[in-house]
Amino acid sequence: MVCREELTVKHEMRGGKGDVYIYHVLSAEELMGHGTLYARVVLPPGSSIGYHQHIGNTEPYYILRGNGVFMDADGSRIPVGPGDVCRIACGESHGMENTGTEDMEFMALVLNEA
Repeated sequence: MVCREELTVKHEMRGGKGDVYIYHVLSAEELMGHGTLYARVVLPPGSSIGYHQHIGNTEPYYILRGNGVFMDADGSRIPVGPGDVCRIACGESHGMENTGTEDMEFMALVLNEA
């Protein structure tokens, strides 16, 4: 079976800035109860996902292209780029901002706590 990604655009996602383009790879149903999101996420320059908490799930980001700043659970702001993995444990908070001049693209996977 071959599926096509489905685009959702979120404006000021989680209190962030600008638009966030979410290209859903699998739906929550297709993740069979193991998670709620598997998607390629694109942040245009200056856009961000606001700082938010994960209760009952975890969400790693794998940076594919572009540069930005990851807001970690302890409040630190860490520069990130291609090849970096940002891990968010259950109960932790995080956010992401594109501080570069090109689109920032990453894979996001929200997995439910076991």
